[in-house]
This record gives sequence, C-alpha cells and structure tokens, in this order.
Amino acid sequence: MPHYTDLTGMASVASGTAASLLLLPGIARLTKPRLAILMVAVFVLSLIPFGTMPIAAYVRGVTGDLSITTLVLLWCALLRPWYGWATVEAKHRRALLILIALAALALYPMALGVGVYDPYRLGYGDPLFVSALLLLALAAWFWKFTLIALCIAFATLAWAVGWYESNNLWDHLLDPFVSIYALCAIIIQAAKRLINRQRSEPLKS
Repeated sequence: MPHYTDLTGMASVASGTAASLLLLPGIARLTKPRLAILMVAVFVLSLIPFGTMPIAAYVRGVTGDLSITTLVLLWCALLRPWYGWATVEAKHRRALLILIALAALALYPMALGVGVYDPYRLGYGDPLFVSALLLLALAAWFWKFTLIALCIAFATLAWAVGWYESNNLWDHLLDPFVSIYALCAIIIQAAKRLINRQRSEPLKS
C-alpha cells in the first residue's frame, strides 16, 4: 500500500500537470464545465498506472517531492477560473513570490557553499527559526496576506507531523522549481513595468 507521502508526491505532480493546461493557447475560450472536465481528466490520467507505476510517479522520480508552497500555488491556479480571486490574489501572490525569491537567494547559494554559514541547518528544528516563521505567519495573517500565512502554516504543520520523507523544514517551504518560478516571475514583472514606464514617458512629454 502506498505511503501517504507517495500519495501526496504523486498528487502534486498531477496537480502541476493539470494546472499547466491553463497555459495552453485558447484554453480561456473553453466554458467552465468543459475546462473542469478537461482538468479532472488530466489529473486522473496522471494517476492511472502506466506499466508498473502511474505517470505521475515517473515524473516524481525526476522532480522529487514538491514543497507545500508549490502545492498551494498550484491549487490556487487550479481554482482561479471558478472564483473571483484575480484582484485580491494578485497582491497576495506578488508578496509571496517576493518572499520566496528572497528566501531562495538566502538559502541556496549558502547551502551550496557560498559563505561560511549554512542556513539549511536551521530547518532541522531550530527553535528560533520555527518561532520566527510562526511570527511571520501571524503577521501575514494580521496584515491579511493570507496566502503567505497559509503556506507557512501548512508547511510547518506538514513538517511537524513528518509528512514528507525529509525532516528539514526548508524542504516543506521551498523547492528549486518554485524558487526559479518566483525569480523569473519577479524579473518579468519588473521588465514589463520598466517597458510600460518608458512607453508612457514620451506621451507625457
């Protein structure tokens, strides 16, 4: 019988596969019922055994387990067509991406040997690190950055109960894929703002 960690890992890959449909050209022209059927079908097909394992298991063998933060973002993307989150979520999503990018820039270079300090060690249950995260989650909830609060809370809870094979809290909070996505998204947004500002300046003059 599959361990619950395996089920979560495969479900995360299936969620990512289904969410990637939203990037296809022309997908917005589908009615919501047809889009829902298509996404559910892709999700289920990813979990159906192909040979000895489901397709999602083969992909998971390459990507590894996705972080809780990635799962939250994937499900926000999956549910976005059915809920009016566009305006509110844009603000929350931008703040979360900035936080992810800052954490990734602080974590990965040092964990790979840049500098003498390795912040990855904090993820093995350092009380100050866990307390700081919980305070950050409370502050985010107070200032109504719900997406940040949920990501930290779910990741910390999953780590506390030993949901993933890794016992490091950083692996529940971040993974290379969401880190690269956050950095690229911020760079693209900054580039678009710069281009729009340069286009508007001649009009003002």
